[in-house]
Amino acid sequence: MMARELKLITGLVELDRTSLRERALEMLRKAVTSREIEPGSRLVETELSAAMGISRGTLREALRQLEYEGLIEVGDRGRLTVRTLTATELADMFAVRACLEGLAAADLSTRSDRAAMLGRLQTALDALGTVDGSIGDMVEADLAFHRLLCELTGNATLVRAWETLTGPIRVAILFRGPATALANMSAARHQLLLDAIAGGDPDSARSAVDGHMREAARTLLAGGEQ
Repeated sequence: MMARELKLITGLVELDRTSLRERALEMLRKAVTSREIEPGSRLVETELSAAMGISRGTLREALRQLEYEGLIEVGDRGRLTVRTLTATELADMFAVRACLEGLAAADLSTRSDRAAMLGRLQTALDALGTVDGSIGDMVEADLAFHRLLCELTGNATLVRAWETLTGPIRVAILFRGPATALANMSAARHQLLLDAIAGGDPDSARSAVDGHMREAARTLLAGGEQ
């Protein structure tokens, strides 16, 4: 009986640790995405664990996930810093997104059930247009829309490929600061994608996504606030 009780208690401890890791991950991701922690900033484990009230072991697990997502990177002597993107990296990332999401849009445009798919995308777009919170909330709503575009294809390989870009996407969105980011995340720009998919022509749908990504990259690279 005693052994069974101990096993149950151990399970609760593991659950609590998992919960702490997820909360720490969410807090750090949000801080990086909103630029509360600026690109290029060094992340010091002792300072972060003390500030967040968690163990260094739990913090390391969260940081490993952020590294996997591409939000932070390891430099000399294992130093962790918030990732920065060069202009070339940003342009390349949007070009890859155009290919992946263009494939998704073209696929959905030929589906017999595209009306239902468009309904789900419209709901996600409405959520983006009605966000009344931080820039971090806007970024997550924008990502949710684009992720759904890929998920609705049912192509797991496509979704996995897109997921590998989520970290760099978060960094790229705020490349020139909140004002430029908000312009790129406007609901009107995204509505054009839904209209193209609704038209039923895969070439037009793919072209709409390509134009969407090119315009976003051009806006970010043109200048503005940092």
